[in-house]
Amino acid sequence: MNILEINQLHMSFGNNKVLNGLDMVVPENSIFGFVGKNGAGKTTTMKIVLGLLKADSGSVTVCGERVVYGETQTNRHVGYLPDVPEFYNYMNPKEYLRLCGEITGLSPQKIKERSEELLTLVGLKDVNRKIGGFSRGMKQRLGIAQALLNEPRLLICDEPTSALDPIGRKQILDILLAIKGKTTVVFSTHILSDVERICDYVAVLDQGRLALAGTLSDIQKQYRRNSYSIKFATSEQARIFADSEKLKLPTVKLTQNDNVLTIVIEDQAINGQTLIDLLSEKQIAPDRFETMEPTLENLFTEVVQ
Repeated sequence: MNILEINQLHMSFGNNKVLNGLDMVVPENSIFGFVGKNGAGKTTTMKIVLGLLKADSGSVTVCGERVVYGETQTNRHVGYLPDVPEFYNYMNPKEYLRLCGEITGLSPQKIKERSEELLTLVGLKDVNRKIGGFSRGMKQRLGIAQALLNEPRLLICDEPTSALDPIGRKQILDILLAIKGKTTVVFSTHILSDVERICDYVAVLDQGRLALAGTLSDIQKQYRRNSYSIKFATSEQARIFADSEKLKLPTVKLTQNDNVLTIVIEDQAINGQTLIDLLSEKQIAPDRFETMEPTLENLFTEVVQ
């Protein structure tokens, strides 16, 4: 089942067309990486999903129910973490979650149970100091707890790891992985390594449409090239091999970095065995010979204008 479906979404701000017929589906119980350059339209898309912006045309459904601008009935299924969550700085975490629970109509017992569960999840159970003294990472973790308070089926996170140090990023990613079995996560970011680490599905937004969509493994298979990294004993050996006549083809791209040669071959007729045969012919025994898988960064650079 798809927990979120977006069909032919168009959105412009004046003469600036942000979304241009966007189609996207998010499978249930997945972590979905929503990737694009700054200004690509990721936040605009999420605000339309939340009913906070009115699209020019197109439709959005959450859990099979159509999203209607200004009528946020579908938001009972959704938790939202903005890129910079705001809090009452004079409260501590338990006080803040209690307030949020009271606003949304949870019983006192339910608020207590969920607060303890979620503050344990985000590593803030024993933190009693005021939120005003929190680090950015602590605020992001508290924001996730607040977004999960009503047990949403869909959690939307807008750049949750931006501006965090490596430890803070890891903490956020670990939390998102921990809730995967209960809550579907749409994870908007421009940090591609984070997507590679935790996401089941990836969608790359470019010029108002998806330039890539699918599982990371399927996308890698689709865009796979014959790419190899060969480490030689010396940079001279690498140069000699790179100068081989059999590699002087427009379909072969060579990059030398000291004694390491990276080879990308567009022609499927030339493969790793071809290179091994050429090494044997040159009587060169490399220190390392490995096939390179395309990274999300490589794919992103290739498809984004």
